[in-house]
Amino acid sequence: MDTLRTFRTGSGSEGKFHSLPALAEQGFPNLSRLPVSIRIVLESLLRNNDGLKVTEGDIRNLAAYHAASPGDFEIPFVVARIVLQDFTGVPLLVDLAAMRSAVHG
Repeated sequence: MDTLRTFRTGSGSEGKFHSLPALAEQGFPNLSRLPVSIRIVLESLLRNNDGLKVTEGDIRNLAAYHAASPGDFEIPFVVARIVLQDFTGVPLLVDLAAMRSAVHG
């Protein structure tokens, strides 16, 4: 799937991104109708497509998603970052430390 596109930044350097419109041109015309949450996960699958953990089949399954009949398949979910409200950061770190201690203990 050829979805990698380039763009120029304000400083003149070049950036790259995976384009959902480019994926739509490859046989998935209804991507713009998908819920935003599904499109975000789909972009993640495109970024992490390595043929092992995330495959083109995973991308095709999610790109063909229909809410009325969601299908029976698993989606590999690769977390790049977690966005939280500022005041929840400390309890989260405490929870992560407790889970780490439980695993090592």
